[in-house]
Amino acid sequence: METKVTNYRAIIRILGIIVLIIGIAETIPLIYAAITGDSSSTEGFALSAAGTIFLAAVVLITVRPGRSRFGAREGYLVVASCWIVASLLGTVPFLTCGYTSSFADAFFESASGFTTTGCTAFENGLHSCRALLLWKAISHWMGGMGILVFVISLLPALGINGQIIARAETPGPVLQKTTVRMSDSARALYITYFSFTVLEFVLLMLSGKMPVYDGVITTLGSISTGGLLVHSSGIAYYDSVYIELVISVFCLLASINFVLYHYLITGKFSYFLKDIELRAYAIIVASSTAICTLGLMYFNNEDFGGSLRDSFFQVVSFASTAGYTRTNYIAWPAICQLILLTLMFIGGCSASTSGSIKVIRVLVMIKMIARGCVRRIHPRSVVAVKVGKGSIPAPVVAAITAFVFTFMTILMGSSLILSLQGLDIETSITSALCMLSNTGATFGIGASIGNFSFFHPLLKVYLAMVMIVGRLELFTVIIIFTPTFWSRHR
Repeated sequence: METKVTNYRAIIRILGIIVLIIGIAETIPLIYAAITGDSSSTEGFALSAAGTIFLAAVVLITVRPGRSRFGAREGYLVVASCWIVASLLGTVPFLTCGYTSSFADAFFESASGFTTTGCTAFENGLHSCRALLLWKAISHWMGGMGILVFVISLLPALGINGQIIARAETPGPVLQKTTVRMSDSARALYITYFSFTVLEFVLLMLSGKMPVYDGVITTLGSISTGGLLVHSSGIAYYDSVYIELVISVFCLLASINFVLYHYLITGKFSYFLKDIELRAYAIIVASSTAICTLGLMYFNNEDFGGSLRDSFFQVVSFASTAGYTRTNYIAWPAICQLILLTLMFIGGCSASTSGSIKVIRVLVMIKMIARGCVRRIHPRSVVAVKVGKGSIPAPVVAAITAFVFTFMTILMGSSLILSLQGLDIETSITSALCMLSNTGATFGIGASIGNFSFFHPLLKVYLAMVMIVGRLELFTVIIIFTPTFWSRHR
């Protein structure tokens, strides 16, 4: 039997590129801190950026690509290592800038940034340190589309197949090739992502109520569906329907399959309009907004305009897993809170910046339930699982079933672990769901105080890992802990 040797040299080379990108990205808040006269942040980012870039240079100069093949094992190792390394490197500015001396808090904050979860472990958030808030916004933006999606465009120069890494970073029925080469597809996705970023920033500036700094932070936080806030009072600080509408629209755009935008650009409008997942997502958002609006009007005696405004923004925030808060949603009627909780489970569309289970998987699970009912009545019938006019292959159905079961298992296991701190069941379950779905918004104690500083340091580290597992859609991280993965004969 053939023995397969893992190509560690290629893995380290790719990680070196990731480290270099992070180091270069750190120079942006460094420049901002220097311009604004924030000496502690300037020194902290200078030390962090210099050290990160130096480390990347050493790796890229000393490690040459290996000659052995680059297969699925290497792809999974690259992706899992990338997100862990990025989150670890992202902790350094929080420590060197003197904002915290706790590794657990810094790691939680960094993982929250790169995974676009958007929550914080600091009691006062990052509002008092604008350079660090900018750094977290940049990490949101890089993590939104995926750092490796950008790197994939560079891989042909290394002789590596980007499709292998793409499948590992976005497993399941998600990432498709939109052009002939995977590297070209990655570039097309990032061009779309960048274009949305610029467009949203321009539209926010046209409001006349948002400073440039606020516009940058809000844009990077919403287009990545990270939900980063400049002010502790949230989006309500601006008291602008226009700003809320712009943010909501771009959160929706970012939570739609980015492959569909390629079809729009190339004139294939029918692919966009007939996409089953997109249509289902639109129905979910519209119906959820309607129910929450009626609930607020009936139970809280609010007027129609205010109820619609609050409901639409909060529904989009939860459905896209951005996690923005405009109003005190924990004071909403139970039916409205349950709607938001359900949206946290569903998430946005595949191949988008949103997290959680994703609409396409929910559709397949509903179809499987329907098939189960039919086969109860007609045991000998052969009923395919169809989404639209096409049948879903059995291996894909099995993979989706395994994903949903694993998601629920990790959720309940994490809830049990969090409950060891003596927390109530609402806080334990919704905090675990908040991290696993990368939503950032929660219920219970976390929602009441607006942060997760109450968790034990070890639990903060655990929750940071849960964010990474959720961002990589579970199996990419889990699989590297299985004996089969490390077998040299597989």
